[in-house]
Amino acid sequence: MVRERAERDTAGGTLPPARRRSRIAALRDDLGGWLFVAPATLLVLGLSVFPAVWAFLLSLQDWDGFSPPEFVGGGNYAELVSDADFYAAAQHTGLYTVLFVPMSVLAGLFLAVALNRKIRFIGLYRTAIFVPFVASAAATGILSTYLFSPQFGLANNVLRTVGLPTQGWLEDEGQAMLVIALMSLWGQAAFTTVLYLAALQDVPQELLEAARLDGANRWQSFWSVSWPQLAPVTVFTAIWQTIGSIQLFDLVYTTTRGGPLDATKTIVYYLWEKAFRSLEFGYGSAVAYVLFGFTLLVTIGVVIYSRRKGMEAF
Repeated sequence: MVRERAERDTAGGTLPPARRRSRIAALRDDLGGWLFVAPATLLVLGLSVFPAVWAFLLSLQDWDGFSPPEFVGGGNYAELVSDADFYAAAQHTGLYTVLFVPMSVLAGLFLAVALNRKIRFIGLYRTAIFVPFVASAAATGILSTYLFSPQFGLANNVLRTVGLPTQGWLEDEGQAMLVIALMSLWGQAAFTTVLYLAALQDVPQELLEAARLDGANRWQSFWSVSWPQLAPVTVFTAIWQTIGSIQLFDLVYTTTRGGPLDATKTIVYYLWEKAFRSLEFGYGSAVAYVLFGFTLLVTIGVVIYSRRKGMEAF
């Protein structure tokens, strides 16, 4: 009878007092959690969602920041299709990505393997590797300008000392992007090193010991045991560094300003020129959304491929 009454109360929409109190307590806890995260949520929405929506609306308009905006619909995007300067900037960005991302991943892996040892002063070595990562882009740009100056740079002084011909470096349109990639590697290799070092320390020692007992040397143990465990980290690192490469701006701004002869003008630098030099905010916003769409497609493609190959990183 009691069971039948409870079923009738539940079917009729009434709950036992104990269950009602537990549900109220759960709602109170959820409300408290939302109140704690509300300020941060509003901050994130205000600094990301609102600017993104506003930029999309700007991409549909022709506006110089002063006169009343004129709605042009997809006109800015249509103009991008035939913009030779935009395609040139995209090619420069692609060249930088091809140069930087593989070097960054390989350098991080090499340094992580070298630092994953129990030797004296290992903490000092790991700290020294990470120092360039915290340096500002302005400092890196000033340093690269000094090192690779054709007239008084350290790189050409070394070449003169050993009797080799000097190079144009940042003033040579065929070498400038390579120099920027090398300086980016100097600052960003620490990031991939930290990721790989953490992943290497998570490799089960039992597997490595089993490989040694089977007669494998260090090289064989690394490729047969450690490297398969690093696949998710490699995927994540490649995606992260690719996104960063596509968004390259600060190092170009502090060194070449897009030169020589626009050889280092990337998409983001081109966007900056259009929006803040030419005051074409609508066109610059359209460039930004095309860049966002391309980055999103690349990320989704790599994630799907990695999951099909069993190398999930997300």
